Amino acid sequence: MARLELDSVTKRFGEGDGSVLAVDDVSVDIADGEFLVLVGPSGCGKSTTLRMVAGLETITDGEIRLAGERINEQGPAERDIAMVFQSYALYPHMTVRENMRFGLEESTDLSDAEMDDRVESTASMLDITELLDRKPGALSGGQRQRVALGRAIVREPEAFLMDEPLSNLDAKLRSQMRTELQQLQNDLDTTTVYVTHDQTEAMTMGDRIAILDAGELQQVATPLEAYHRPANRFVAGFIGEPSMNFLDCASEDGVLVDGEFRYPLSGDAADSIGDVGATADGADVTFGIRPEDVVVRETGDGEAGAGSVDDAHAFAATVEVVEPMGDENVVHLALDAGPKLVATVNGLRRITDESRVEVGLPASAIHLFDRASGDAVHNRSLADAELDANRV
Repeated sequence: MARLELDSVTKRFGEGDGSVLAVDDVSVDIADGEFLVLVGPSGCGKSTTLRMVAGLETITDGEIRLAGERINEQGPAERDIAMVFQSYALYPHMTVRENMRFGLEESTDLSDAEMDDRVESTASMLDITELLDRKPGALSGGQRQRVALGRAIVREPEAFLMDEPLSNLDAKLRSQMRTELQQLQNDLDTTTVYVTHDQTEAMTMGDRIAILDAGELQQVATPLEAYHRPANRFVAGFIGEPSMNFLDCASEDGVLVDGEFRYPLSGDAADSIGDVGATADGADVTFGIRPEDVVVRETGDGEAGAGSVDDAHAFAATVEVVEPMGDENVVHLALDAGPKLVATVNGLRRITDESRVEVGLPASAIHLFDRASGDAVHNRSLADAELDANRV
């Protein structure tokens, strides 16, 4: 295993006015044995970044170091890195055994016996020993994925690169393979960079996640930090499903205002917006709250939700749509004050369309963003999040 460093890495396709900046000054330091997930929407530059690390794309600017050695000028075969592709990229005319041996034959001077030992050992680890004499056409998608992983593992590289390796699998198998990949990485303790657009994969698999948008690195953090303390509005909206609720508001003497909606701030939240500048339409702050933090009480039922809610932060609302998900219900709400919000509640709660409810927006759970820059100026504390979770 080895430390992998990306230092101000930039990739530009084309030249002059017609060039496209795909990756813009990305710096990430990936520790020995760390599982880092690069996540972001399609076209954000995550696969291009991975391909630069692999040597499949040239670097316009910046430096990539593996185990302290600059590898910019090294070709793919010279880098002690193994890559697993989205398409599996197996040779259809070769057996599983031959596919797994091929990289060793081309890049090492191991004897036939040593290569056979590695293939057999890796196949046993991945539970594909009985498949070694089959060809890829006779394998299921999950089996092909294991073979592609095995071909990378037998090389015993300094780092693994994985480019959306589970995207071609069905939902159930994808969930199973997520768990197996985590167990495998823990056993091998090899530095791994994993690319996905699926935030569930990012949140459940990564030691840390690096969130990209339009080629720019938005935040590098643990999944918990990115979820509860996002660096900006993009991260807050991208991480989490359903997405965080956002309201663009004007701040008036410590009160957030959006039409008839008024939300008083106090303490750190009020202090945080002191230097935020107003935009052209007067709305200077974006108010955010996650759906699970929205407290929904049927009128008069007195039922408590996460966080404490006082009268100043409670609003009358009408339920527009309820989406039953089994373990939870996704509730779409229209506040009498104007804004629309999404909340999630326990799946056993009976809430019906068109019912009247009271909606609480706990002060301990809110996030505030500078509307002009999108930067977070106030996030809920992780201690508050843990306290609210234990209260439910």
